[in-house]
Formats: sequence, structure tokens, C-alpha cells
Amino acid sequence: MLTINVAILLMVIVVLRLRRRTEARSRFDEKMTVLIVLALGVILAPTEVGQGIANIVGQLVSGVSQAGQ
Repeated sequence: MLTINVAILLMVIVVLRLRRRTEARSRFDEKMTVLIVLALGVILAPTEVGQGIANIVGQLVSGVSQAGQ
């Protein structure tokens, strides 16, 4: 359960950071946002939620690739 709680905390941080205006961000701020999002992905990947997201994204990608052919 600790993994889900940390994931929720990171999602809240990401949403709050992304709501800020683009002009107000420094390069360091952008790098921190990327690192936080990467950490969120690593935490979610082995969970059932992460596997569900991976399956949905995989289906979307295969549908788009089939539609383009």
C-alpha cells in the first residue's frame, strides 16, 4: 500500500507543477518535473494500475498503427 500512497503524492506534485505558467519555469524547474514524472512511472510500473495503463496505451498504439496502414 505504501507504493500507491507515494504514487498519489507524486501525481499531486506533478499536477501542481504542470499548472504553473510556462514562462515562469526555469530550466532547473523543468528538469525537476521530468525527474518527478520519471519517478512516478517507476513506482507505478510494477503495480496493477501501472500494468493496466501499459495495456491501454499498448492497445491505443496498435490501433493507431493499424489505422495508418
